[in-house]
Amino acid sequence: MLSSDINDQEKSDEKITAKVLIEWINSRRSMGNLDAPAPTRAQIEVAIECAATAPDHKKLRPWRFIVTEGESRHELGHALVKAAQEKATQEGEVLSEKDIKKTQTMPLRAPLIITVVTKIQVHKKVPPFEQMLSAGAAVQNLILALKAQGFSTVWRTGLLCNEPAVKAYFDVGPDDYVTAFVYTGTAPKEEPTRKPMDIEPLVRFES
Repeated sequence: MLSSDINDQEKSDEKITAKVLIEWINSRRSMGNLDAPAPTRAQIEVAIECAATAPDHKKLRPWRFIVTEGESRHELGHALVKAAQEKATQEGEVLSEKDIKKTQTMPLRAPLIITVVTKIQVHKKVPPFEQMLSAGAAVQNLILALKAQGFSTVWRTGLLCNEPAVKAYFDVGPDDYVTAFVYTGTAPKEEPTRKPMDIEPLVRFES
């Protein structure tokens, strides 16, 4: 077989049909607790490059990505505890030791967390909600790119993600947002099969 024939065969093998791609996207599931190994720096950079292809009106690039792993996860836990304590004080409550421990260990549920923050910019043609939607699209691209490289994820936010202590930890301004904590790593078990979804109540066709 000629080398050109071999190359043509390799390209053919790499083709992904629309059906396969759609089934693959539909197979994505969130996994709550994840183990090592986590993606490497090179794999993370590939995923972020995909994230940055999200629809982005006027190319404002309103998203930023902070990668937290190792001991830094404990520092993030401290920031979450501080946020929880401040929130409890505002509400006239006291955080229990159990709640403190639970909050402190939240970032330990995966070996690596990619935090996506939205830097809202003032632009006469791009309102803040469009920038938030762009960030959401970036998160979805990020998750799918990590899945393509063999990793599982869960998108977390929660009541604390935009408290002042957490925003300060990530150097996020008062008018900006922590949009997602993307926990990522290796699933300890197979991702469960998704049940068929009835989209009829969700769609209206007009002609």
